[in-house]
Amino acid sequence: MPEKKFTCSAQNIRLDHFLTTELNVSRNRITELIKSALVSVNGTVQTKAGLKLNENDTITIEFPEPKKIEKYKVDFDVPIIFEDDDILIINKPPYLTVHPAPSVKEPTLVDWLKAKNISLSTLSGEERNGIVHRIDKETSGALIVAKNNAAHANLAKQLENRTLGRYYLALIDYPLKNDTIVDKPIGRNPKNRLKMAVTQNGKAAKSAFCSLLTNESEEIELIAAKLFTGRTHQIRVHLNALGRHILGDDLYGFKSQKDKINRVMLHAYCLYLIHPASGKKMIFTAPLYDDFKEELLKFFTKENINETLHADTITLRFDTVF
Repeated sequence: MPEKKFTCSAQNIRLDHFLTTELNVSRNRITELIKSALVSVNGTVQTKAGLKLNENDTITIEFPEPKKIEKYKVDFDVPIIFEDDDILIINKPPYLTVHPAPSVKEPTLVDWLKAKNISLSTLSGEERNGIVHRIDKETSGALIVAKNNAAHANLAKQLENRTLGRYYLALIDYPLKNDTIVDKPIGRNPKNRLKMAVTQNGKAAKSAFCSLLTNESEEIELIAAKLFTGRTHQIRVHLNALGRHILGDDLYGFKSQKDKINRVMLHAYCLYLIHPASGKKMIFTAPLYDDFKEELLKFFTKENINETLHADTITLRFDTVF
């Protein structure tokens, strides 16, 4: 089994607190590893999460190898944008769930990764092998997968300090008044457990929105969004707070009167990061899927679309405005 070693630089700190901070994963995951006798302190296996560490203690974690369990038949493929020994960048298709859960009854991205025998990190547990971040089932676009635990830990810290992130494209049902930042906390909607909402006691959430293209009748707009935090449904909730909604997003208020839009028109278009091994700054673009292209062409010319959808143009807009 692969292992990772740490040296404690503080006195009287709990084992689970120390590892949660070092690995930037949930405390539940750390507790699971400790109770499974996979954590040693100074060469002795420890099964108590609350064990107090001393300065210069050596902590070793053994990570189980990912199990290849074919619960569902994987009969689809996923476009790969980039791959090396440390990371994999994919263009997630719409309607594909990222990882298994009790409510998921079809193969997921994780199932596809295992079926392809792709090396995966194990920091996040069996159901989330390799998964550093996720996007909703209906949302398409760029997503990064960690192929080893060192890369995963590095990328998790980048998510925290926002050196790893994405620029999204969305079609909305009414133009923005101005390019804007929404800085409002998000929590579970008390009236509908399927939804999130801006709530006083929610977690801090911050999003930036830029207008890219507005159609001639000024009814529909293509926007770009950048997240400074990563809350569930964050873009959709913050747009709702502005009185705007993404086409196809009937959960948060969009109602199509003229035609049926099958999914939320939201796409993670650009992904930027610092490579966990080389330290090189990198940016990747995930091509739009056909259904998104078809919706765009209902409102904008192909020439305008092609002129607008460049990674450099989009990133420069945010750098200039914000």
